[in-house]
Amino acid sequence: MDTYRAAQVAAASGPFEVVAREVPRPGPGHVRLAVEACGICHSDGFFVSGGMPGVTFPLVPGHEVAGRVEELGEGAQAGGWSVGDRVAVGWFGGSCGRCTPCRQGDFIVCDTLKVPGWAYDGGFAETMVVPVDALARIPDALSATDAGPLACAGVTAFDGLRRSAARPGDLVAVLGIGGLGHLGVQYAAAMGFETAAIARGPEKADFAGQLGAHHYIDSTGTTPVAEALRSLGGARAVLATAGSSDAIAATADGLTHRGELVVIGASPEPLDIRPIQLIMRGRTVRGHPSGTAQDIQDTMAFSALHGIRPMVEAVPLSEVGAAYRKMLSGAARFRMVLTTG
Repeated sequence: MDTYRAAQVAAASGPFEVVAREVPRPGPGHVRLAVEACGICHSDGFFVSGGMPGVTFPLVPGHEVAGRVEELGEGAQAGGWSVGDRVAVGWFGGSCGRCTPCRQGDFIVCDTLKVPGWAYDGGFAETMVVPVDALARIPDALSATDAGPLACAGVTAFDGLRRSAARPGDLVAVLGIGGLGHLGVQYAAAMGFETAAIARGPEKADFAGQLGAHHYIDSTGTTPVAEALRSLGGARAVLATAGSSDAIAATADGLTHRGELVVIGASPEPLDIRPIQLIMRGRTVRGHPSGTAQDIQDTMAFSALHGIRPMVEAVPLSEVGAAYRKMLSGAARFRMVLTTG
């Protein structure tokens, strides 16, 4: 019997254990991947803790996957895929194709979106089976450790910006320069936006400039964030990557007329934004949920073209427990990535 290693959690909030499992065969419309790298995302914590509906244990998390096609199920060749193709799979792990959002072509908000590590075993493993519509082709210029995080963190920031109200030359602010924000600043600058980075502490100013920011706003300084943005002319869009509702709400009055607050940083706390703040200046608040496989492919192509890469710390699958704890604690400055090599 052929086996592979998988890092699983046996019960909610339990420890990770690396176990041997029988290698699965892909069914119709599915492929089996040889996983080379998988990023550890903060949202993996929602599943490991059992905090999301429908989570079952034992659980193999992981939705920032990069690897190669190892076996094709019946009909999987129709998409032009072949054994050996380099592919990435992100939060978008397949859609039903039948619900109203899917019938409207809005697959990322499918009523039964198949998130890896939730709907099926994820990428904290040496192999996994995924629906063929989840596959995004990795450019030759990107390594597996680059591509994995771009399939979730990258596409969320990239697509949030390109679908925003901002146009080249407009002022765009990126709130937070951590795992999501350090990519958001790079994308914003490369898209031609006048880019302001917002973070805590004056010591991050140099780093923000290295990422391409034209302005840096210290949210702990004496000038409120919204006032600092207005002094720059007001932001056409704010990409809120920080997981703090108070920090997100503090940017709202820094939006210009018809400005848009794009929220991608998850927080359980309510946003303290008053209707009058939105109505009088025609502002909008929009939540942005990652991107489809094609969006991931677009993100990776743009990243390769502009030399944009995530900042990662790669560790072997055997060290999954320590890597996961480091991500949760905030000690990981940017992205933790598990490798199987």
